[in-house]
Amino acid sequence: MPERQPLSCATVTRLEQLQSFVASSPADPFPRYGVAMELKNLGRLDEARVAFDELVENFPDYTPAYFHSGAVSAAMGRRDEAKRIYEQGISATAKKGDLHAKGELEAALGDLELTGQIG
Repeated sequence: MPERQPLSCATVTRLEQLQSFVASSPADPFPRYGVAMELKNLGRLDEARVAFDELVENFPDYTPAYFHSGAVSAAMGRRDEAKRIYEQGISATAKKGDLHAKGELEAALGDLELTGQIG
């Protein structure tokens, strides 16, 4: 019976594959989102934050990025930054008419404020 590779090797391979998708489709925000999410899931929060920042900066209408970007900042203890990102996302989703995502961002912002974790 062949030996199975550890999960971490499979995860790195997935990250490398996502990065190759970014290289082959630089104008598509979805693969960039995948890279940022994979970094987040790997616990590489500094890298995930940078990836989400670049995604939001280059594709401000790609609204799914705001929720996870804010969550990464909050997890890193950067509450003011998380608040700013959530507020940006609320504005972007309102402009786009994405009421579901807007509601999720408002709830995340409310949770952040309720727990007194800002500032």
